Amino acid sequence: MTTHENITFAELGLSLQMLASLEKKGFEKPSAIQEQVIPLLLNWDKNVIGQAATGTGKTAAFGIPLLETLLHESHPQALIMVPTRELAIQVAEEINSLQADLKNKLSIVSIYGGQSYDIQLRALKKWVDIVVGTPWRIIDHLHRKTLKLQEISYMILDEADEMLNMGFVDDIEEIFKQTNEDKKVLLFSATMPKVILNVAKKYMGDYQLVSVQTTQMTTTQTTQIYFEVRESDKFEALCRIIDIESDFYWIVFCKTKLDCDFVTTKLNERGYQAQGLHGDVQQKQRERILKSFKDRKVKILVATDVAARGIDVNDISHVINYSLPQDTESYVHRVGRTGRAGKTGKAITFVTPQEYRKIVLIQKVTKTDIQKGSIPSTDEIMQARRLKLKADIDSVLAGQKYQQYSEVANYLLENFTPEAVVAALLKLNYQDGLTPDSFKQINEVSIDTTGTSRLFIALGRKGGYTPRSLVDFIQTEAGVSPRDIDDVRVMEDFSFVTVPFADAEVILHVFAKQNKGGRSLVSKAKDKTPQLRAGRDSDGGSRGGYSSRGGRDGRWDRSFWASRAWGSQRSFSGGNRSDDRGFRREDKASSYGRGENAKRGQGRRR
Repeated sequence: MTTHENITFAELGLSLQMLASLEKKGFEKPSAIQEQVIPLLLNWDKNVIGQAATGTGKTAAFGIPLLETLLHESHPQALIMVPTRELAIQVAEEINSLQADLKNKLSIVSIYGGQSYDIQLRALKKWVDIVVGTPWRIIDHLHRKTLKLQEISYMILDEADEMLNMGFVDDIEEIFKQTNEDKKVLLFSATMPKVILNVAKKYMGDYQLVSVQTTQMTTTQTTQIYFEVRESDKFEALCRIIDIESDFYWIVFCKTKLDCDFVTTKLNERGYQAQGLHGDVQQKQRERILKSFKDRKVKILVATDVAARGIDVNDISHVINYSLPQDTESYVHRVGRTGRAGKTGKAITFVTPQEYRKIVLIQKVTKTDIQKGSIPSTDEIMQARRLKLKADIDSVLAGQKYQQYSEVANYLLENFTPEAVVAALLKLNYQDGLTPDSFKQINEVSIDTTGTSRLFIALGRKGGYTPRSLVDFIQTEAGVSPRDIDDVRVMEDFSFVTVPFADAEVILHVFAKQNKGGRSLVSKAKDKTPQLRAGRDSDGGSRGGYSSRGGRDGRWDRSFWASRAWGSQRSFSGGNRSDDRGFRREDKASSYGRGENAKRGQGRRR
């Protein structure tokens, strides 16, 4: 039997055009989720639930079969629901890039809150084959009659657990009701809470569960480092890293086109040869830039994620995440540019104090240890530049490539001391590059990542919680091991838990989108927590304490999780919602249009 290590895309039954497109994108072998899901969808035998973490290639797992099986029609054939506008854009772009070499291309449109309705209406009036959207904006278009889903072949829920965490379960059910019964339903989720299985039972009928265990998703050939740095010091830090490395062939990743242009311009002003690549670069210019980079005439390529897709360049020595990527999948793709074919590479990520949670999440999902590094000091850079200068001079002297300058050299030595001549030439060539005063000061940033954090959770005994069920709940939703959850105190209306700092950041991130009136379900406890008397809560009730290490309370109420865990969570995560909870909020009036439509939309959600 063919194993995952040596199976190819050709063995999955894909067309020659699709294989050519995948090769052009640099896809070498299918990931575990792709290997299992693609044949199922191509054979059209069952609905599918795919359990796999972000960054495992889920988009291609369902995107490739869509492109292989669908033909251009006069109505939408596939609806892909995602939790945020950023993901809607990313999924649409990724699927579109997969059909680069296909003759019969499908029309793909993303619809999400915050984008002009006019743009979306013009796109939907044309023949659209695949719609990628967020739940609220999809419902808006259904109410406006600008989107019809009665003839779709596929309905796909991507990152379903995240959508349900954000309180979209009612919206998802409403969208399901406006689709035809003979569609194929695909549901992708990193976790499998009870509510997802309830949705599957209600709307998917006979389905097959494909579960992929998360393994280390980044190559062990790549050394991964992060630097804590302020936003204003990033460029100076980048220059120091370039100077300290003796040999480099780099891709520097930026989040936006503006950042890409800024970094490229500033690097060239500093004397480093760099080229920028983003979505606004015309195809001919793009080809010229890539040729210069592949020929190593330019050794630094500054690019956005979208522009870098499809670049097939070997021997990349360094990947620099000048800006943290939007999600873990993008981080994996970036890091995968180096450390290939048995060669070593280095991936360096700049992390601002506000972004520390993201790097913790990336480490958790990718199961990779990303080491904290120190930005090179002024003395280290000075030493590196001096060594490089000596090496360059030795190379010129060894090759005797200076004969044409002999006449000028003799004149200078006749009129000045040798020391003065050399110093003057260095001044002309390096300006102030070999003096400490030429360096901009980089402010030290220190993020305390040690110790534990005490968390406040807005759930208590009134919601039916016990210490065990609360630990179960945190484990299921945030993936934190019960062994790391300590000193659990469940009170009448709220609870406290103590967890290691890194796990606290993960929990805070996961629950940040579950809010009511702007309050997070989980937050860091204040310094002064309620005084607890022995055996009693601050409200006078008996204390239900649990320590995963000490095992104080042996009563683990599993009946609660089966009946009420998600119910309590959903009631808390109601209230105002938007397509990308915690990122940007769509204008309330635009949710259902203006006037009476807006009132009707708001009333429905109260």
